[in-house]
Amino acid sequence: MKREFGKKMIEKLFAVEVNLTNVIDTSGAYIPGHGTPTVILIGRNTNRGRAGTIRTIMGIRGEPSAPVNPRDGFVWQAIVGQVNRPGSESQWVTAADTPRSSLAAFPWSLSGGGAGDVMGVIESGKVTLDHMLSASGFAAITAEDDAFFLPYGSSAKVEAVRSVVTGDVVRDYQTEPDVLSVWPYDDDLRTQAIGALPETYRHLWPNRRVLQRRKRFGTLIEDIPSLQWHEYGELYRDKLRTPLSVVFAFVATHNHFVLDRGGKVFNRTAPVIKLTDGASEADHLQLLGLLNSSTGCFWLKRVSFDRGNGGIGGGIASEDWERFYEFTGTKLQEFPLPSAYPLELSREIDGLAQRLATVTPAAVAASGVPTRERLAAARDEWHSVRARMVALQEELDWQVYSLYGLLDEELIAPAGLVPELKLGERAFEIVLARKVAAAEAETQWFARHGSTPITELPGHWSDEYRTMVERRIAVIEGNRNIGLIERPECKRRWASEGWDAMQAKALRDWLLDRCEARELWYQHVDGLEQPRPLTTAQLADELRRDDDVLTVANLYAPGQDLSKVIAGLVADEHLPHLAALRYKDSGLAKRADWEQVWDLQRQEDALPDEAARREFRKGIPVPPKYTSADFLKTSYWRHRGKLDVPKERFVSYPGAGRDGDPSLLVGWAGWDHREQAQALATLIVAREQEDGWAADRLLPLVAGLREILPWVRQWHGEFDPEWGASPADIYAGFLAETTNRLHLTNDALTSWRPAKATRGRRAKQ
Repeated sequence: MKREFGKKMIEKLFAVEVNLTNVIDTSGAYIPGHGTPTVILIGRNTNRGRAGTIRTIMGIRGEPSAPVNPRDGFVWQAIVGQVNRPGSESQWVTAADTPRSSLAAFPWSLSGGGAGDVMGVIESGKVTLDHMLSASGFAAITAEDDAFFLPYGSSAKVEAVRSVVTGDVVRDYQTEPDVLSVWPYDDDLRTQAIGALPETYRHLWPNRRVLQRRKRFGTLIEDIPSLQWHEYGELYRDKLRTPLSVVFAFVATHNHFVLDRGGKVFNRTAPVIKLTDGASEADHLQLLGLLNSSTGCFWLKRVSFDRGNGGIGGGIASEDWERFYEFTGTKLQEFPLPSAYPLELSREIDGLAQRLATVTPAAVAASGVPTRERLAAARDEWHSVRARMVALQEELDWQVYSLYGLLDEELIAPAGLVPELKLGERAFEIVLARKVAAAEAETQWFARHGSTPITELPGHWSDEYRTMVERRIAVIEGNRNIGLIERPECKRRWASEGWDAMQAKALRDWLLDRCEARELWYQHVDGLEQPRPLTTAQLADELRRDDDVLTVANLYAPGQDLSKVIAGLVADEHLPHLAALRYKDSGLAKRADWEQVWDLQRQEDALPDEAARREFRKGIPVPPKYTSADFLKTSYWRHRGKLDVPKERFVSYPGAGRDGDPSLLVGWAGWDHREQAQALATLIVAREQEDGWAADRLLPLVAGLREILPWVRQWHGEFDPEWGASPADIYAGFLAETTNRLHLTNDALTSWRPAKATRGRRAKQ
């Protein structure tokens, strides 16, 4: 009905070849196990007997909750009861004989209850958004996010990164990126040669074959002369050359548009709108107000694809306002524009959004030590700014009704009279709360958003503002057009994880960053800087000297000993040094396939010219991708993903600590391969010579050194004057000497597996 591939079906198949008799919108009905919005079509494979109208059932409201017996659902019963009564209307559906010509053009909109009339008013002007656009749609698609994307706080080293805006962080006039991307381009958006990016090369090299075999519009990247293997699958430079962009959430329950001022990259879930050359910030802001209005939401939902309640994966919506829609640049080109714009309100809300970003817990932590006093002051301002944004969005929504001609009068409160609003205090919410109190409606709106329903206007409001809200309530209850928009489906949710959750995350990240301070992880031995593994107890002892750490740790976990705090922080942020400690058997089998591919890639690199390498490359397979079931712990999967790209903060050595310290022994994931090899060699010597460990206890550490040695040879195989030899040769010699002394064979090293954990009490002997 609304996606592009449906155009031919509607305008050719249904309009010309099939004689449709019934179009029944069942998207609001409860269909067990089926969350995708559905329409029932009835017709004949003939052109004979075409009536001038088609019996149509148009949806108004969805099922309020899943009925015990699906056939007894309110929506389904309304469909059955009204399908033979054209002209009837209930609170669930409208039945009508719709002119065939109205259903001969794409897209269809089967919204009942007068929604078609509202759409007619909104679209009565002759100007649409495409007149203002120079481009819209996707800006960047890596075609393999797992290879390019890195979390904030990752220890991975690359020359350049950019913040990635994904659709799920585009909310309420803000983007809050939590992902970085490898950025293989220069300031002019030209692709840099991989030879000029040695750190990026090292980071992406393990996935080179995967990246070469990506596809762009069905063609392999390696077969496209203009593309290099280390760049994005698609990069639309015209959407990144100028700083101002309006970015929006591709899939969301409501309309979310944000003015971005540059420096970020937008992935496929966060398309952008680019206005024509010379467009000012004011031009962007006035458009922003329209697109973020409740009227804009109403229009977008009528022309956009309804995904149900599961976002990209589908699902079942328990309430209409929870349904996800797919908002596309193609549809936005048709967005109708009024003759005037809500510029001032839009500018003020955008300014508040920028201010809000500076008083979040993360912003407080980024600008200094997040003390109790600083956080408390920021919390008060955060709540105040947010409440002001809620209030001004209400004014914007009501102003836009007048701009589109949906209201003959302007119900806008003077700026000085608008109080800060809590969720639950908006006019439509008061109307909804009264219906709930009168048992005329059921909703989870208030519970899901942590708000309190009220049926009476707050006493602290001024008389003038109370009068304005009372007039708005009267309009909602008496004006059918406004009543269709002033509902949860079209009103901004202002959903937030809340200050406490944001503060806990900010404190946690601050402490983890301190745990990663470089000076903690090195020591000087014989004049050389060497890596230094630490147990979490030792790490806590080092950090205990820092008063700022103690202050923040007490805020994060009041009354808890620092050793316990650090152990808890590191618990989900490490990955064991050895594959056998990371994967289940299925993962180890895949790891073996990857190692074969890496060996082939090294052979390819050793060939003398590009022609020979290109021919050799044809025989290199694409290794299998991992799944969560391949890893021993969920946290390991979270850090590595389907391509096993290192994104953890720490590397761990389970069971390798001294006998007197049971806490986990860890190193820094920021160490390069040579340093990781040195850490393992140091541990092997210490445990054997100082602690008297036998070969069986040393075996996992020796196996780890053997496993990392190919990478040391690859990246540190040249002569190092500081070492007086090649680091790879030094560690290879150490490994050979150690395995000989301990009588450890290659088979013993590769076949070692940790003992399986036992459950319950030990069986008696």
